[in-house]
Formats: sequence, C-alpha cells, structure tokens
Amino acid sequence: MWSSVSGAFRDYMGTGLIGICFLVSLVYLFLTEKRKHLRILFLYMPFCFLALFFNPLFSKLVYRMAEDEIYWRVLWLLPMTVTIAYTFVRLWGEIGQKRGERAARILGLCLAGIVAASGSFIYASPSFSRAENIYHMPDAVVEICDAINVPGREVMAVFPLELTQYVRQYSPVTCMPYGREMTRGEWAILHPLKDEMEKEVIEMEKLVPLVREYRCHYVIFRPGQKVEGNPEDYGWARFGEIQGYTVYRDPHEELVIPVMD
Repeated sequence: MWSSVSGAFRDYMGTGLIGICFLVSLVYLFLTEKRKHLRILFLYMPFCFLALFFNPLFSKLVYRMAEDEIYWRVLWLLPMTVTIAYTFVRLWGEIGQKRGERAARILGLCLAGIVAASGSFIYASPSFSRAENIYHMPDAVVEICDAINVPGREVMAVFPLELTQYVRQYSPVTCMPYGREMTRGEWAILHPLKDEMEKEVIEMEKLVPLVREYRCHYVIFRPGQKVEGNPEDYGWARFGEIQGYTVYRDPHEELVIPVMD
C-alpha cells in the first residue's frame, strides 16, 4: 500500500522540480508569512492534506471504495499552483522594493524559467492532435451522428471502438450498446457485440443476431473493415459512407417517431 501511495505522489510530481518549488515555498512562507488567514490557506491546509494523503487508514479506505489508479486524483486538492504562484509573486514584489525594478525583472525571468523547466511540452504528447472542428472531436463522429439523427427520438448505433468515447460528448440522442468503458483495459468487460465488431474479419452471420439483440438501428464499419458475408443479404440497407466509415441501417428495428396525444 505504501509503495502505491508514494508512487502516486512521485508520478504526480512529474520531473520533481515543481515539487521542490512547492516544498521551498512552504518553508519560505512558514518563516515569513505572519497573516493568519494566509498561513491557514498556504501552510496548515497543505500540511494536513499531505498527512491525510499518506495516512494508511485513509488510503486503504479510498482504495477499497474506488479504483486504485485514481487515488492520485486526491492530489488535485493540494493547492500547489496557488501556493507557488503566491510565493513567487511575493518574492518578486519584495525584491522590487529592496533592489529595484531591474532586479525584479531578472528574478521574474528566472522564476518563469523554473516554472517552464518543471514540466514538458504538453502538445508533444501523443494524446494530443490538431482539432478537426470546434467540438474537438473527429469529424467522422459529428457527421455520422448528424446523418443518423432522427428528430424527436433516440437512435441506437454500433460504432467502432475508436469513436465510442466521442459520441456521447456530441450527441445526447445517439445511444450505443457499449461505450467508453470498453476502451479502458481495467474497465473493459466481455461484450459479445463489441468483441465481434473488433474482430479483424467480422462475420455477418454472428454480427446480425447480436445487433438485433441489442436493438440497434445502425451499424458503422471502420474504413477498410473486412466483412465475411454481404450485409444486404441479411436485410441491411447501405445508408452511406461518411469520412471513410460505412454506415448500414437495419430495417428490422423501426424508427417510428412517437406521436404525442
């Protein structure tokens, strides 16, 4: 348990430089800050929080109630950024008063350099890509959801796994038999429809009964998807091709708009 907690704290600190800045800020404020309300915010609260975070009883309780991989999120409550910012601004102001504007500018540049060097260039991460639209999600999701939308009701559609995490962000009326949880290894569960959709070669003979079991109106195949069997032979209608994804409609599930009395 201790290794997991300490590992979560170490990983959260990244390169470690920001953690050093935080600890130095705590020491500096402990020695210089006299105002009670600021000592409570920048000293007492962080110390109490760190004591709680490393408390084995607290960590064991959180681990038991939630996933062990999310324990590090508790550290979001630690006011690291605001503490460091307040300390740096206070230092900058004091140096400016004692040594003059030139010294304050030099110190400001040095402190900004420390902050910049404490992290990495976030846009170099493989998790980031250039936005395709104002929704910051693949164009395929937007265009497919708009195309299959039926005003006045929800529709059920099977999407390739790489699109599932975006669908619910864009369309509240486009439902799916499975969603984002299937993209996470620790949350993924056995789902026969998902397993069939993610095969290298989809077998229509197995896919059709599963699609109808979950009462899906549409099925979306990824570009270049190999399919064994002809969807039209099973009564499916080719709805169209959008951004390389092929959309099929299963007329077995009606899309009647309910009439209000």
